Amino acid sequence: MTHANERVFLWRRFTLREGLLLGFCATFIILTRAGLRLHLHLPGHVMFFTMFFYVLARGCVPKIGATTLVGLIVSLASILLGMGTKGPMVFVKFVLPAVLVDLAGIIYPAFVTGMLACAIVGAVASAVRSVSDIGLEWLSGMEEEIILRKTVISALMFALYGGLGSLAVPSIVRRLRKNGLIDQGTGEER
Repeated sequence: MTHANERVFLWRRFTLREGLLLGFCATFIILTRAGLRLHLHLPGHVMFFTMFFYVLARGCVPKIGATTLVGLIVSLASILLGMGTKGPMVFVKFVLPAVLVDLAGIIYPAFVTGMLACAIVGAVASAVRSVSDIGLEWLSGMEEEIILRKTVISALMFALYGGLGSLAVPSIVRRLRKNGLIDQGTGEER
């Protein structure tokens, strides 16, 4: 619930309360990534919590650029903490899904309250993240057939985990709105 006397700080778009909510979502993504550094040999399992917090950030702060800001914070923190092993591609891996969640919010602002819509947005944004490695693999000399197979398999696994992680968001957003902890979603694109 935004108060009329709150001042706008970040990017001249977000209030301090909204910035804190987005910062918490970014922090939880980093913490779950650090905690999930398990070798489960399942490609894409980290997208479960990543997409959960991206879509939750969009549900808590329904403004253009909210999820992109979370993606920028996560990518910078990953680089600073040494969690990104692929250099500048870390930005693409985290910012690209965040931008897609923001685009989904522009096209259909109420997607955060629908289970099917959240699952579709989470799956598509996660699948697109797997495409970010194609350029590096091609430049390293890997055969095109192997690149294609690897990309399809990882895209399917990323989509599965991203879609499953996004399914919990609608009930949480509805509960937060019902209790007056976040905006009701009216006038979302301010």
